[in-house]
This record gives sequence, structure tokens and C-alpha cells, in this order.
Amino acid sequence: MQELYNFLFSWQLFPEMGTYHSNERPKSGIYKLSFHEGTSQLHFEMNWVGIDNHAYNTSYHITPDGNKHQVSNNLIFNQAAYQFEDHKNFTIHLFSNDAPFVSINHEILHNGYLKVTETKFNELGEEQVDISIYHKQLSVLPYAASVAGAVIKPTEVGMIKHKALAAMEEQTDLQLNQIRQQIELLASQAQEINRRKELSMMIYNAQLNFTPVIGNIYHLYEKKDGNYFLSMIAPSEWNNQLNNIASVKMLADHTWIEIK
Repeated sequence: MQELYNFLFSWQLFPEMGTYHSNERPKSGIYKLSFHEGTSQLHFEMNWVGIDNHAYNTSYHITPDGNKHQVSNNLIFNQAAYQFEDHKNFTIHLFSNDAPFVSINHEILHNGYLKVTETKFNELGEEQVDISIYHKQLSVLPYAASVAGAVIKPTEVGMIKHKALAAMEEQTDLQLNQIRQQIELLASQAQEINRRKELSMMIYNAQLNFTPVIGNIYHLYEKKDGNYFLSMIAPSEWNNQLNNIASVKMLADHTWIEIK
């Protein structure tokens, strides 16, 4: 299957680069495509770790001749068909009892990444598309990467390179994960500051007949005319006759936070 030469690798998932609508974004994953010359079948194997930290696996074989074939040992679908487009695109159509289940397009991008687009319909007939992005897994493959390729035997030099590449990949992934966590923390802090700013603007535009003290708790109310006023009187003391927007406290920087 020379046409599949670009695809027959183990691919490692970039979770943050994908878009997922029908499923939650996985934490990690490996997608392996291989061609079994003896059976003339294309083999798909996927291993991934979900957001629940549970490991999952699925695999199936198809005959890539363009016809629909039975798929055994799969509880979700039982038929599959291969559709060749060009040397950088092919699609697998999966069926459940002759009904279309999902179409999986495989595309080699200009940067060498693998884009896998899964298109299916939910129970309401609505189209759902999940896109996953993979990069070639840096490893010494103990099998041929194509039908025409020779078997690769892990020599001593190859194993040294493999260990170095694995260590490099592990360290860079760790550093990227740390940076991603820092970005998420900064984004969360920015959102919190923006919420305080919006609340503070509302309070400073409200009617205020006293000087607030840092650290004291006050109560923001909305009047019938739509204007706001700040009061030291709690909602229960008004017999709940006024619309209480929030109980608030002024911080040292004169911004306000809501007290739950």
C-alpha cells in the first residue's frame, strides 16, 4: 500500500490542539496505523487516557480496497470501507448494521502532523465533528513503516538515539505542561481581577452615603428605578423588600469582592 506510506507510523496526540464536541478532550493518546502484508489489511489501534484518568483502547482491521467489509470483535460498529483520496488524504467510513456511524478522515498537514477528523451524527441527527492533531512518535520502530520498507532492527546506536529522543520528548513535554499550567493560572487570575473591576465599577457608580471601611461587609441593592445603592443594613433587616445584588467587602486596593 504505497499510497499509505505517509500514514504508517505511531502518532502521539496533541490534546490542546484538537477540538472536541461529541467527547471530552483526552489527556493523552497514541494512534498507530500499520499495514499487515500477509493479510493485506490496514490495522488501526488507538490508546488514550481520558479526563477521568482511565485508560481506553480500541482497534480494528479493514481491507483497503474501497469495498465495504465486515469488522469483527467490535461492539460499536460492524462494517467499514476505505476511501482513498490522494497521498495525503484517506477516509474510513464505519457502519453499524449498514447505517452510517462515523467517517474518519486522515490528512497529513504541511508541517507533517496528522489531522484526524471524525464526523458523526447524534440521536437528534445533528452533525458532530471532533478533530485530533497528532505528531509522529519519536521512537525506533521494530517493524517496517511501509510495505516497501525494510524491517528496522534496533541497533546499539539506534537505542542510544531512541533513549535520548525519549528523554528529550519527556522533558520538553514536562516544560510545556508547566508553562500551560502557568498560563491557565494567569488567565484565572486575570478573570478574577476583571470580575472585581466590574463589581467595583458598579459599586462606585451606586449611591453611597458613607465612607466604606476596608474589610467591612456591606450590601449592594437595586432600587425600583434601576439604580443601585450600598448599605450597611443586611437583607434580613429590610425584610427582603429590596433586591439584594450582592454582599461585598472592600479590599486594601479599594477593589471589591463578593462575599458568598
